[in-house]
Amino acid sequence: MSGQKPSLKSGGSSQSRFQVAVVTEASSTSPAPAPTPAPAPAPAEESKGRSRSVGFLDSGALGSAMDIGLPPDVSHEPDTTKSDSVSLHSTGTGHTHISDSHSNTYYMRTFGHNTIDAVPNIEFYRQTAAPFGEKLTRPSLSELHDELDKVTTIKTSLFITVIFLLTKPPSASHQTLCSTKSTVTDLSSEEAAALAAKESKGGTIKFGWVKGVLIRCMLNIWGVMLFIRMSWIVGQSGIGLTIAIILMATLVTTITGLSTSAIATNGFVRGGGAYYLISRSLGPEFGGSIGLIFAFANAVAVAMYVVGFAETVVEMLNDVDALMTDELNDIRIVGTLTVILLLGISVAGMEWEAKAQIVLLVILLGAIVNYFIGSFMPTESKEPKGFFGYNTAIFLENLGPDFRDEETFFSVFAIFFPAATGILAGANISGDLTDPQSAIPKGTLLAILITGVTYVAIAISAGSCIVRDATGDHNDTVTDTVNCTDAACTLGYDFSICKEGGCQYGLMNDFQVMSLVSAFGPLITAGIFSATLSSALASLVSAPKVFQALCKDNIYPGLSMFAKGYGKNNEPLRGYVLTFCIGLAFILIAELNIIAPIISNFFLASYALINFSVFHASMANSPGWRPSFKYYNMWVSLAGAILCCVVMFVINWWAALVTLLIVLALYIYVSYKKPDVNWGSSTQALIYNQALTHCLNLTGVEDHVKNFRPQCLVMAGYPSARPALLQLVHSFTKNVGLMVCGHIKTVSRRPNLKELSQDHARCQRWLNKKRIKAFYTPVFSDNLRHGAQFLLQAVGLGRLKPNTLVMGFKNNWSDGDMRDVEIYINTLHDAFDLQFGVVILRLQEGLDISHIQGQGTAVISESLSFVHLHIRFPTDSTGTIKCKTKSPLSLTDQRLLESSQQFKKKQGKGTIDVWWLFDDGGLTLLIPYLLTNSSKWGDCRIRVFIGGKINRIDHDRRAMATLLSRFRIDFSDINVLGDINTKPKKHNKLTFKELIEPYRLKEDDMEQEAAERLKAHEPWRITDNELELYKAKTNRQIRLNELLKEHSSTAKLIVMSMPLARKGTVSSALYMCWLDTLSKDLPPLLLVRGNHQSVLTFYS
Repeated sequence: MSGQKPSLKSGGSSQSRFQVAVVTEASSTSPAPAPTPAPAPAPAEESKGRSRSVGFLDSGALGSAMDIGLPPDVSHEPDTTKSDSVSLHSTGTGHTHISDSHSNTYYMRTFGHNTIDAVPNIEFYRQTAAPFGEKLTRPSLSELHDELDKVTTIKTSLFITVIFLLTKPPSASHQTLCSTKSTVTDLSSEEAAALAAKESKGGTIKFGWVKGVLIRCMLNIWGVMLFIRMSWIVGQSGIGLTIAIILMATLVTTITGLSTSAIATNGFVRGGGAYYLISRSLGPEFGGSIGLIFAFANAVAVAMYVVGFAETVVEMLNDVDALMTDELNDIRIVGTLTVILLLGISVAGMEWEAKAQIVLLVILLGAIVNYFIGSFMPTESKEPKGFFGYNTAIFLENLGPDFRDEETFFSVFAIFFPAATGILAGANISGDLTDPQSAIPKGTLLAILITGVTYVAIAISAGSCIVRDATGDHNDTVTDTVNCTDAACTLGYDFSICKEGGCQYGLMNDFQVMSLVSAFGPLITAGIFSATLSSALASLVSAPKVFQALCKDNIYPGLSMFAKGYGKNNEPLRGYVLTFCIGLAFILIAELNIIAPIISNFFLASYALINFSVFHASMANSPGWRPSFKYYNMWVSLAGAILCCVVMFVINWWAALVTLLIVLALYIYVSYKKPDVNWGSSTQALIYNQALTHCLNLTGVEDHVKNFRPQCLVMAGYPSARPALLQLVHSFTKNVGLMVCGHIKTVSRRPNLKELSQDHARCQRWLNKKRIKAFYTPVFSDNLRHGAQFLLQAVGLGRLKPNTLVMGFKNNWSDGDMRDVEIYINTLHDAFDLQFGVVILRLQEGLDISHIQGQGTAVISESLSFVHLHIRFPTDSTGTIKCKTKSPLSLTDQRLLESSQQFKKKQGKGTIDVWWLFDDGGLTLLIPYLLTNSSKWGDCRIRVFIGGKINRIDHDRRAMATLLSRFRIDFSDINVLGDINTKPKKHNKLTFKELIEPYRLKEDDMEQEAAERLKAHEPWRITDNELELYKAKTNRQIRLNELLKEHSSTAKLIVMSMPLARKGTVSSALYMCWLDTLSKDLPPLLLVRGNHQSVLTFYS
C-alpha cells in the first residue's frame, strides 16, 4: 500500500478473473495521440458509447497492458484485493483510460468510475419497450456479490450450453429442448417494438402541448352546439340558469381534466388516451371494457359530426332549390363524400391532419370573433328579427328562465352537456405528443378554461342583445292602443302575437340567430362547417389510436390484427379503415337520434372511470402513486365520478343503463379471460392493502371452533409431479381454507436466487392454469426432515397459517434406503409435536408422475433466459417447446397417469366411507363433509364405520346418529363393527411377518453390545421386545385391512383414522409396516389424524 502503482501484467496468469470491455466515445474534436488499440475487432455493442459491465472470464482474455492501450506506467497484477477497483474510462475524445481507486487519481474526481457498481441512471428504469434506445441494465446483485469462481462456472457452463445448441443440427436441438420452457427465443415483441421505435425515431412527428392538445380540445369542445343551439338554450333557461348549466358542465370536465392530469403525470404515457390511462390505473378489466366502447363511441361520433355537417349543406342546397334527390339521400351522399375526404387527410399522416386542424381553428375563431363584432353593430333591418344590440331591458328580461314545450332545467342541461365533452381529444393521441406528461395537463385544462369562458360570454352576449320572440315583420311596431310591457316594446316593437306561437325569429325560434347577429353571416356557416369537420376529424384520429393501443395489449385476442402500425409514425391504417366503415354505416343509416345519447354516455362512462381511477389510486396508498401534478384531491375525483354517473342518467336514463350493462359485460369477459398483463394497477395495490389490513385484524381474534377450517401444507414437490394429491386437497380447501404446496429442495450447491424466482413463478403459473387455489412455497435444505421443519414452523402469515400436514404415502419405501423411511416417519412426529393434524393419501398406483413427464427430455437451466439467441423453436401458447417424438409409455406408467387424473373429473354417484375409529377432534369427519360440498364430490354419500361391541351395536349406532345429526352432517348409513378385535387370518399374519423380517434387529441372536451399536446406527430396526409389546396393535392393523376390503372395496374414497405410534418407542420400520399393511390393495385412501382439538361443534 506504499506509493507503488498497481501493475497489470500480461494475460498469462491463470488467476485473472476480469475482462474489461473497452468503451470508446466518438468526438468531433481531433483526438490526442493515444496508445495503439488491439488489432482484433471489437464487438458491435462496444462501439455504441454505452457502459459495459465487467465480465468474469478466463485470465487470458484481458491481454497485456499494451494490447488494450493502457498507460505505460500501469501494468496488470492478477487477483489482488484491489482488482475490482480497476476500470477503464473514456475521456470523450476517443481515448480510453484505466484507473485504480487505491493509487491512480486520474479519475478520482468522477464518482462511480472506479467500480463495476453502477451509479443511478435513468436508462436503468426504462421499460423494455421504451422508444429511446436500447434497454440498459445495472449489474445484478449476483455479479457484485457472488464468489468469482461461482460466477465464472455458471457463465462458462452457460457459454458451453449455448455453443452446444448453436452447433447441433436443428432437429437435435429441437429434441433437446422438448417440454422445457422457451427461454431461448427470438427477440421479445416488446424488444422488437423498441427496436422499431428506435429505427423510426428520426422521422417521427411529435406535437407540443399547443398543437397536440390545446387546439384539438378546443376544436372538439367548440362543437356545432356553439352556433346553432346556444341561443336556444339561453332563451329557454335564461342567462342565469344558462351560466349555471355551463358551470355545471365545466365543473364535471374540470374535475375530469384534473384527474386526467394526475394520471398522465404519474409516469411515462404511451398512446391510447383514455384507454391507456384507465387500464394502467385500474387494470385491464376496466381498461379493456372502457377502451372498446370508447373507441366505438369515437367511431360513431364521426358519423354524428359528419351528418351534422351534411344536414347544414343540404339545408343550404334546399334554400337554393339544388337538391340532388331528396333530403335524406342527399345527407347520405354528402356525408359519404365528406368522410372519404376526412379519411384521406387522416391516412396522409398526423402532420397533414394537424395542419387541417389549424386551418379549421382559424375559421372557427374567425366565426366567433365575427359574431362578437356583429353584436356591437345593430341595424334597423335586423330589429324586426329580434336583434337590437346590447340593452339593459333585454338583459333583465332574459335573465330568468322561460321553459317551453315541456322543457326543464335538466332536459336543457342534457342537450348542452355533449358540447362540453371532447376534453380527451389531446390525451387520445398521447403517443404522438413530445411530452405527454406536460402537454396533457396544460393543454386540457387551458382548453376547458378558454371554451368555458367563450360559452359564458356568448350566453351573456346573446341574452343581452336578442329578444326571445320576434315576428320578422317591420310593421309590428308599438301603437298607443296596445298594452305592451316586454323589452321589445321599449324598443318600439310589439311581438306579443308570438305568445300564441308561430313566430320564426328570436332566441327561442331561430337556430341560425347567430348568423343574423354576426357582421358577416356566411362566416358563421363556415364556423359551423369548421366545428363539425374538426370534431369529426379528431374523432376519426382518436378512435384508431385508442383501438390500436387496446389491440396491442391483446386484451381481446381476436382483434390483434388491428395492432399493426405503418410508416414512421406507426399509423393504425387498419384502424382507420375500420373506423371509416363504422362511421359510414351510421352515416347511411342517417338516424342518429337514438344512438346519440348512448354515445354521450359512453364518453361520460370514460370520464367517470378516469375520476374513479384517481380516487382508487389515492385510496390504495401505493408508493408508486406519486403524480407530479399536485392540484387534485381524491374526494373531489370521487365526487367527479359520481357527478358523471348522475349526468349519464340525467341525459338519458335508458342509455345510461345500456352503457353500464355493456361495461359490465365486457368487464366480466376480460376478468374471465384473465389477460397475461401486469401493469401495477391500483386494484392490485388496494387488494394488497385490504389483505394486509385483514391479516392484521385476524391476529387479534382468538380461534373459535366454529371458524375452524383445514389449512393444508401439502408436501407435493413440484405441483405438476403429484396432481392427484393437489386435486383432492383442493376439493376440500377451495373457497374454504388455505392451501400451500410445499417443496423441499435438497441441493449440494447454494441456491441461485434468479433460478429460484423463475422456478417459483413457473410453478405458481401451473397452479393458476389448473385453477388450483394454492400458494407454492419452496425451501432449500440438506434433507427432507429439516425442510419440513422449516415449512411447518415458518409458512403462513398471522392466522393464515397451515394447521394440517398433507403427504403422499411412500409406496416404494421397502425398495429404498431405510434412512429415507426414518426421515419420513420423523416428519410425521414433528408435525404432531407442532400440534398439526396429519393427512396421508395412498393410491395403489402411486402419486409421483414426474419421471413420466420428464422422459426423454433435457431440461436447460433457467439461467439461459438472459441470453437472447436468434433461434426460433415451435412453441405452444404457454411457451413450452413442442416435441414431435414421444417414447411409448409402459403399462405401469399408463395406469399411473390415469390414476393421477382421477380426482380431476366429477366422481359421480358412490360413497365416501369414513372409518372414524378414534376421536381426533373431528377432522376425520370434517374432511369428507367438505368434500361432499364440492361440485366434483356432490353426488357421493357418506357412510360411517365405527368400532363397537357385538352386544351394543344398536346402542352405538343410535349414539353416533345422534352425534352426526347434532353436527348437521348428512350420512347415508352407519355401520358398527363388532369384530375388529377378532384375530386376523393366518396367511395375512404370515405376510406381515415376511414384511417386517428384513427390518428386525434380532437382538437375541447377537451380543448385547453389538445389538446396541446396530440399533444406535440403524434406529429404524424393530426389536423383539417391541414386536411383543405391540402385538395386539399389529393384529388390529391386519384385521382392519381385512374389514376394509370386505366393506369398502367399491368406495370412491376411504377416509380412515390414522394409527398413532408413540415417539421413541415404536420404530420407524414397524410404524411404516402398520401404515402399509392397513392401506394396501384398497381404493384411494386418506389416513387422517387431527390434533385432538375439536374442529366440530353442535353449539350455535
